[in-house]
Amino acid sequence: MNQTIFWQASVEDLKKGYLFDSQQDSYICLVCGEQFKQGVIYPMGEALYDAQKAMCVHIESSHPPIFEFYLALGKINTGLSSGQTELAKLFYEGHADKEIAKMTDANSVSTIRNQRFSIRGKYKQAKILVALVELLEERIENLRHERKIVSDDTKLVDFHLAATSVDERYAITQQEKDEVISRYFADDNTMIIKEFPAKEKKKIVILQKIMADFEANMEYSEIEVNEILKRYYDDFATIRRYLIQYGFLDRSKDVLKYWVKLM
Repeated sequence: MNQTIFWQASVEDLKKGYLFDSQQDSYICLVCGEQFKQGVIYPMGEALYDAQKAMCVHIESSHPPIFEFYLALGKINTGLSSGQTELAKLFYEGHADKEIAKMTDANSVSTIRNQRFSIRGKYKQAKILVALVELLEERIENLRHERKIVSDDTKLVDFHLAATSVDERYAITQQEKDEVISRYFADDNTMIIKEFPAKEKKKIVILQKIMADFEANMEYSEIEVNEILKRYYDDFATIRRYLIQYGFLDRSKDVLKYWVKLM
């Protein structure tokens, strides 16, 4: 999934689970990146659907409910604790506070009600924060347009939803990313410098670049993963370990299957 597209989605797009990209003239699934081109009719089962309806059918049949998908992204992305995540799911299922108090470790109905209040408070804060950040970005873009800001040292890069932790390592500007890619990769995407960097920011940029060779919704054997990684670095086992460690890839318990981690 293209993380840039995901983070460019509006709240309404996020609620639907897809957006319309006018440049590609396509509806794009925010969960897996599947695309349905406008103007094309898609056969699904015994029915024929236009692109937008096909996208709705795809999301409903191929993914968990969007609400559950977002909850599964964890505190890093939702801001909800594990307890609040559990309660949010029960709220969504329509359980009454008294019923939830019996289903959980909550001491009383008032505890549940307080959590509803707390989650609602986070929602209000999030709305204000969205407005603040959008005003800030608009201001910076206007200054750049007026040539009062000429560099990209304020533009931060978006990274994958499944990052195992989000801290100062991920505070990477577009300028820093471009410099790392220019230094470590040739025009044909092969790595120029055959020594994997120790600095965390550089490592994350390189791993993200390598992930462009993997497709969402595909399962890879360890041999297939290794073949992709060998194109970049002789010590493919180290890169494979980093991709798991930083949340780019996931794998089965028996280590026979690997896939792009989205949740």
